[in-house]
Amino acid sequence: MLEMLISTDIHRSGSPLAALVAAGIGLLIGSFLNVVIHRLPKMMQREADNYLAHETGKSAPHTDRYNLLTPRSACPQCAAPVPGGYNIPVVGYLLLRGRCARCEAAIPLRYPLVEILSALLSAWLGWHYGLGNAGLAALAFAYFLIALSVIDAQTQLLPDSLTLSLLWLGLLVNLNGSFAPLSDAVLGAAAGYLALWAIYWVFRLATGKEGMGYGDFKLMAALGAWLGWQALPLILLLASCLGAVIGIAMVLMKRKAADQALPFGPYLAIAGMLMLLYGKSFLYFSLY
Repeated sequence: MLEMLISTDIHRSGSPLAALVAAGIGLLIGSFLNVVIHRLPKMMQREADNYLAHETGKSAPHTDRYNLLTPRSACPQCAAPVPGGYNIPVVGYLLLRGRCARCEAAIPLRYPLVEILSALLSAWLGWHYGLGNAGLAALAFAYFLIALSVIDAQTQLLPDSLTLSLLWLGLLVNLNGSFAPLSDAVLGAAAGYLALWAIYWVFRLATGKEGMGYGDFKLMAALGAWLGWQALPLILLLASCLGAVIGIAMVLMKRKAADQALPFGPYLAIAGMLMLLYGKSFLYFSLY
């Protein structure tokens, strides 16, 4: 009977148990997201280096195995493997006092912050949706967006392996209309890409500059695949407002130059997450 009650409780929205379990999942996944954030851009660079070497008849500069699983996590400064006990999310960072156990090089604060963000966002989604099919899908959506946001903020890259996977996953999730009818999801994927593509070309023809990258088009398409075409205008509006406010604040604080490019992916991700959680309310108030 207790197992049945727990099983029922964890699947419903507003469940503290679902939020708690989701937070635990988020901590663990957050640790893996740090691996993705650190290694995926390096994997892309290594692949590009090897391709260029092959095309120019040179030896491949990278022949060792390097992926999301191999080699073991290590200090980027001294290459010392991270002891197993220190791989516990957040706790490991605190035990090490934010420094490598061997060379005492500082460990970027990003690592515990990503884990904490993943846990808090997971708890929020677990409370909002429960941990049924829709809730688990929402968690996957959030984890993709966290990884994409941090990678874009650090490198101004939105890897196809993430954006396109997120797009196809959104269409699959919406086969049964979990977040949008499938027809709206397909239209959303197409309209999301074309909307930013059109803005890109209008801006380029008007100024001779590139205002955004193709990765932004694919991320917008992925958001459309998850949330449907109706959500796209508000996503674009929210993302643009967030980007403008933060960009102006950074210029005023002299954290960036006025003509310095600002990654758009994190703002699209924040807007997409808000629409996933509160899209119906946003749409209601925008119509009335």
